[in-house]
Amino acid sequence: MAGRGTVKPHPGFKASDDAAALNKAMKGLGTDEDTIIQLLTARSNSQRQEIKATYKTLFGKDLVGDLKSELGGKFETLMVGLMTSPLAYDVELLRNAIKGAGTDEKVLIEVLASRTANQVREIIAAYKQEYDDDLEEDIIGDTDGHFKRMLVILLQASRQQGVQEGNIESDAQTLFAAGEAKYGTDEEQFISIMGNRSAEHLRRVFQAYMKISGFEIEESIQRETSGNLRDILLAVVKCARSVPAYFAEMLYSAMKGAGTDDQTLIRIMVSRSEVDMLDIRTEFRRMFATSLHAMIKGDTSGDYRKAMLLLCGGEDS
Repeated sequence: MAGRGTVKPHPGFKASDDAAALNKAMKGLGTDEDTIIQLLTARSNSQRQEIKATYKTLFGKDLVGDLKSELGGKFETLMVGLMTSPLAYDVELLRNAIKGAGTDEKVLIEVLASRTANQVREIIAAYKQEYDDDLEEDIIGDTDGHFKRMLVILLQASRQQGVQEGNIESDAQTLFAAGEAKYGTDEEQFISIMGNRSAEHLRRVFQAYMKISGFEIEESIQRETSGNLRDILLAVVKCARSVPAYFAEMLYSAMKGAGTDDQTLIRIMVSRSEVDMLDIRTEFRRMFATSLHAMIKGDTSGDYRKAMLLLCGGEDS
């Protein structure tokens, strides 16, 4: 997926020039938001980390602290997100999802269903380092039932590699027997197969399942499960089919209807802008007969909109 982001490293990058420009933009009365937006959305995350370090060296101040005191609201949240390294961002998202008032299951599902096994292992190690807590224990303490079981399996980050040809048919049969073929649902079978097989294996299982049952696996999950378990199983299925399509759908849901789910919008734009935003845009166009750019434009305003549109990276005709 290399190079599928809308944000790329800036070719003529000089950390000291950027640090000076940002300092100037925030000095004295008033803030030059345009400079901040143009600069930070046009640098890769590793370049932003360099700017942060250089800013401290040159001016003896914390760049993120300055941004927080100069900016506000959603715009501030977005800019601070961009200044956070991808791993630290995921760790912080999960921590806030568990440690705040109540549990933000949506964030737990989104992060753990969409990140690679390597990323999950890195997140667990960084979480331990940052908070001296065990992520798995924290999640177990904050969730319950089948939903908890599925999260714990995803945290093991031990999906099989490749396709087990011999198991495709039997996995599909097992899923059918666990749901559509009986009264009641054997959730454990769904959890075990969805949590432990590779994405490419699951895609083959879904095809076989369709032949056996006459249903797409998503339809059966909708019917056979409910609540957080249903949400996490659907997220895993969608990510197995296509991670960019999963995020396109999440972005659309965040903006359709009355009111915008800005937290979700910010999370995805920050975490995918350097990864697969071009693919997300393509999927968005294919699925929703409008462009991501047009929808962001209609759903946001001010400096927040300017920054979001730059992260989106352009219009899809």
